[in-house]
Amino acid sequence: MNQQFEQELQSSWQERQEFAEKMLPIVGRLYRGSAVEILVYGRPVLNASVIDIIKAHRRVRQFEGSKLRLRESWPILEAISEMKLAPCQIDIGKLAYEFNYGEKAVENANIQAFLRTKLSQVLDKVDEHKPRDVVLYGFGRIGRLLARLMIERQGKANKLRLKAIVVRGGSDGDLEKRASLLRRDSVHGPFNGSITIDKERNAIKANGSFIQVIYANHPSEIDYTKYGISNAIVLDNTGMWRDEEGLSQHLQAKGAAKVLLTAPGKGNIKNIVHGVNHRDILPSDTILSAASCTTNAITPVLKALDEEYGIDSGHVETVHSFTNDQNLIDNYHKAERRGRAATLNMVITETGAAKAVSKAYPKLEGKLTGNAIRVPTPNVSMAILNLNLQKNTDKESINTFLRNTSLFSDLQHQIDYTSSTEIVSTDLVGTRAAAIVDSQATIVADNRTTLYVWYDNEFGYSVQVMRVVTDMAELTVPTLP
Repeated sequence: MNQQFEQELQSSWQERQEFAEKMLPIVGRLYRGSAVEILVYGRPVLNASVIDIIKAHRRVRQFEGSKLRLRESWPILEAISEMKLAPCQIDIGKLAYEFNYGEKAVENANIQAFLRTKLSQVLDKVDEHKPRDVVLYGFGRIGRLLARLMIERQGKANKLRLKAIVVRGGSDGDLEKRASLLRRDSVHGPFNGSITIDKERNAIKANGSFIQVIYANHPSEIDYTKYGISNAIVLDNTGMWRDEEGLSQHLQAKGAAKVLLTAPGKGNIKNIVHGVNHRDILPSDTILSAASCTTNAITPVLKALDEEYGIDSGHVETVHSFTNDQNLIDNYHKAERRGRAATLNMVITETGAAKAVSKAYPKLEGKLTGNAIRVPTPNVSMAILNLNLQKNTDKESINTFLRNTSLFSDLQHQIDYTSSTEIVSTDLVGTRAAAIVDSQATIVADNRTTLYVWYDNEFGYSVQVMRVVTDMAELTVPTLP
């Protein structure tokens, strides 16, 4: 390797760092000031690092076959920062690639004119969204991740406001322990920001958010209006009640208006998998379910495949990380096999996810069977989809279809795609997509296909829950282009 090559390599890297460093404050200002969130080929870059932004640009090669330089996306971002826009998500990667390499790309073309056309839907529009209070009922694994997701968007433009957490207990040191569990997480790492406690007011302060901690054993004990909370959406993370009768108890508390269950709902409760049936959410709905993590992972992929190829039948096998429901060491458990040590055993158990798919996507009613194996890992699971399609296909075709679906479809927020031959479960901790298709593991023989779909059963699911909450609060914004 000669000296000139080394200098060119170093110069190229330094240029990328400098552009990424210039992007960071603009990305923050756009969101904090106007609720405009920036993406790069589907990857959110709000609160990202310099390296995160560089890696997001490198990802473009996977979809387009050629790279996108930061010096090509920088003018797009700079021009956007000078525009008056309504709340939205803007993918500067897609815009920059089209502007520089699209079919209509013209040298010395006018960026402002290009963006005015592409962003006309939100250009010079007024933000008419009203803030909405949110309460977390329960503060376990999902509750704390939902708190992180809401707090990371703290700012005057943020309309979803975490106002309170409801937990049992209240013994000495409880508040400190709750704050510590939010601050440090063995799987997802440290909280990105500052957390302090207000013992006098019994509250947690995080990145400028004041979060009241309320101790109660039942919703009937709570008057949210005493804490300045009104018209709130209550997120029940406890799983104590899963039917309409039980969940409706939340609505008896003053200040509560709607309830979302972060588990599969029973009876006539709508089970919402965002991206699939979220348009079924009506302003009049007061009790909804966000289904399960597995249902959220497999349903978008199954819907996409069914619409493209047709699905005759199939079996879903879930390889799922252990959960708090299992025992750390052998002990009594009311469920079969789950009493055995979770960290030492693979445990065969049942899952209702395959049947639950039809609640969100009725076309697959009666076409799927399912089972699950709990394995000794703390997070990130996999669904193996063995499907009989109505059309013959091949590995390249089905992978190309799913890759394009992950970026250029209505399911772009739910389905992600990897072509890595080395990826393993820990690489996917913190993934925001509901499902990640492992293209290198795809098997196809005529009309039979086996797909391997990863999912972060904690964080990825929590992001899906937040999408449902956003719709319930009528705060949905467009993703452009």
